[in-house]
Amino acid sequence: MPPTNSIGCSTCCLMDRTLEEALSLVSRYTGLAEILSDGPHDLFGEEETCSSFDLRYTVHAPVADINIASENEHLRRASVRVVSDLADLCDRIGAGRLVIHPGHTWGEEMRGVAERALNRSLSDLATIQQDVNVRLALENMGAWDICFFREPGFLARLADGGLGFALDVGHAHVNGNLGPFLEEGGAIHVHLHDNCGNRDDHLACGEGSIDFRRVLRVLPRSATKIVEPASFRQYEKSIEYLRSIVP
Repeated sequence: MPPTNSIGCSTCCLMDRTLEEALSLVSRYTGLAEILSDGPHDLFGEEETCSSFDLRYTVHAPVADINIASENEHLRRASVRVVSDLADLCDRIGAGRLVIHPGHTWGEEMRGVAERALNRSLSDLATIQQDVNVRLALENMGAWDICFFREPGFLARLADGGLGFALDVGHAHVNGNLGPFLEEGGAIHVHLHDNCGNRDDHLACGEGSIDFRRVLRVLPRSATKIVEPASFRQYEKSIEYLRSIVP
């Protein structure tokens, strides 16, 4: 099991603060921060802030306005370009992982078109991966029908392109397939948060029904681990809980 001081915190729970304020707070608790590059934490405008802290970084690509499975080819290409530019930025700040959502479709009648768009994007991302040091990692999604990558069967498509897998344990638990994802293995990055299996609540670890003893025991030691809570207090609670179950 990893020492709890190696488990980082996402800035997603601190979007009401500047990135400098968020990283200052995170750095008091851990040496690893995941920056959600959205809103006030948009790294295209805040890159220099990262050098002010003695932190290791992972980066989460923007969630808003990005869809690598867009049926609109112009928007799909724009989404991929954002990821490409962000990957270059990740190399400049020394980030080890770049987490990317797999995209979505707005209706079942368009799913086939979106699926083909996603395939093109996965090919584009595989090409980008060859030119950067940061590892690109696609994240499994929760119980939203519009989203791609909700089942372990998607992992083969990532492996085919040399792309990494970011395991979101909360999303997998909501979909009832955390066990199969853990059995498949291979995650290079992990989002830790809890729920009761019926809603993606992003609770503190230990507040829901996820068996974190098993999760921490099975995860690859090399996988970077980030708590992705709804509030910073829940990060604190998560670390307290994880410390209590790590022998």
